[in-house]
Amino acid sequence: MEQRGFVFLEENLLSPAAAVATFLARVAVTPRASERIRLEDAYGRVLAEDVFADRDYPIAPRSAMDGFAIASARAPGTFVIVGEIAMGHPWGAQLGPGEAVRIPTGGVVPDGADAVVPVENVRTLGAVVTVNETLDAGTNVNPPAGDMRAGSLVLAAHTRIGGPQMGVLATLGIVNVAVFPRPRIAVVSSGDELVPPAMHPAAGQVRDSNRFAIAGALQGMGAQPFHGATVADVPGALERALRKALAEADAVVVTGGSSVGEMDRTPAAINAIGGPGVVVHGLRVKPGKPTVLAAIGSKPVIGLPGNPTSAVVILEAVVAPIVGALAGTQLSTPATEATLAAPVPSRRGWTWYVPVRLEPKEEGWSAHPLAVRSSVVSLTAQADGYIVVPEEAEAVEMGSRVLVHRFI
Repeated sequence: MEQRGFVFLEENLLSPAAAVATFLARVAVTPRASERIRLEDAYGRVLAEDVFADRDYPIAPRSAMDGFAIASARAPGTFVIVGEIAMGHPWGAQLGPGEAVRIPTGGVVPDGADAVVPVENVRTLGAVVTVNETLDAGTNVNPPAGDMRAGSLVLAAHTRIGGPQMGVLATLGIVNVAVFPRPRIAVVSSGDELVPPAMHPAAGQVRDSNRFAIAGALQGMGAQPFHGATVADVPGALERALRKALAEADAVVVTGGSSVGEMDRTPAAINAIGGPGVVVHGLRVKPGKPTVLAAIGSKPVIGLPGNPTSAVVILEAVVAPIVGALAGTQLSTPATEATLAAPVPSRRGWTWYVPVRLEPKEEGWSAHPLAVRSSVVSLTAQADGYIVVPEEAEAVEMGSRVLVHRFI
């Protein structure tokens, strides 16, 4: 990005979407080779290969209700109860004409029966059950292969594994799962004003809190963050810290040191290490204009603003696709539709990310915009997420329906 005296040329700034697309077109960001882990450890991981059904599920017809298995063609009518099916033990004989057998939900429907009538819809007297309704074949029966058919694709590679996916894997008998490794991402802080959280800051100093907010968000994205150095504003220090972090990590996130002033050392430090270096420096966005998207080889190096709110919002709204590419998946965040409780200003041609707090109302949710101030660390902790004001909008009026992207 061309600069004159560390001042961004507005006509050269890219939108967030264009910046990410430009970066991913220039840098081949891919996950590391897959590994196999135990099923019980698979939650939150990303599948590295397609998963296919090894056979039909269910392999035999099963009851969808507690009731009586009968031949539908004989209903309505009376049936002689000849026994009861126990779970896990199929009926060992052919059901005869005019016979019924008690069956639980999930029980195997015996030969000779093709429907199940719910227990609440019949009248029983001794060993006789009376069915007063007409039934179609297949009523309340889960057919063979009704869930999964042998050879069918059940879970695609690059799917993030949650509880439902773990249940499917267990059903298929997959106890060792091929997944992509969690990307190791180093978090580096830059600034003379930073002190460790355990220290009492003097006047002009602040505790180094951004790195913990960033590490937490990265962990929520499926990464394995670790803390790199806190770098003083002296020549060569950031470059040395980046070299060390890159030797240990799949990517590096730097917070601070990417402003438009004389302390803007991040781009120079990255370019001094190797190519392709800085791909994007500066976004047409608020907050977060001085964001850096760079790489050394295929390892991303992301420069986030030192503003606490800007750093977290840009990480979640802009950098998440890059983290997802390292993890082997497309990251998606839950979103909530809400009514805007106050007007939000904007600037045509710029994308604005506005943190909001959600409050329940009689019908749905109300989104309350929060003012972004550079020194406020607690803002994102007060917010439930953010709304996106697109480039073409000059403002969003109070009462507008908005989509709130929840923080990961």
